[in-house]
Amino acid sequence: MSTTPSQTVGPFYGYALPFAKGGEIAPAGHPDALTVHGHVYDGAGAPVPDALIEIWQPAPDGSRRGAPGSLRRDPVTGEVIGRSDVGFTGFGRVGTDADGHYELRTLPPGGVPYLSVVVFARGLLHHLHTRIYLPGLTDTATDPLLAGLEPERRATLLAVTHGERLHRFDIRLQGDGEHEETVFLAFD
Repeated sequence: MSTTPSQTVGPFYGYALPFAKGGEIAPAGHPDALTVHGHVYDGAGAPVPDALIEIWQPAPDGSRRGAPGSLRRDPVTGEVIGRSDVGFTGFGRVGTDADGHYELRTLPPGGVPYLSVVVFARGLLHHLHTRIYLPGLTDTATDPLLAGLEPERRATLLAVTHGERLHRFDIRLQGDGEHEETVFLAFD
């Protein structure tokens, strides 16, 4: 099978990369688990149904060594059987559904107030990097990135609390005239 041309990202990611329990980064039943959910929107404000979101973060103690077990396969059949539900890996990958919605369950990151995010979506020549700053962990005046942004742009990086341990964070690939584009980060 030949590979998909490099000029575009997806839609092959929707078939090959998501895995069972990819958005369940926190071990099952962990009392400190929190949920982050939202939508991915395009420049017209329409939901993107086949985007892929990757989350990278330190453990609650600030360590970044992670643990094996994000993607486990049945040794006999080779089928994906999901996470071990025991260790915290610090990595998650989840696709958006038909409404452009994603959801992940994780633990609060230690040492930083944010989750690192990589976005893959159709029409993008390269993946995009951004951050989800979590309420209660974030001081917008002292964080170097947030302090350097205009308030409208800063707001695109702040998750909004929707309930106990529930936060919403929408990702806008472009501004649509009503909403600001999410701030994306460049890495050399």
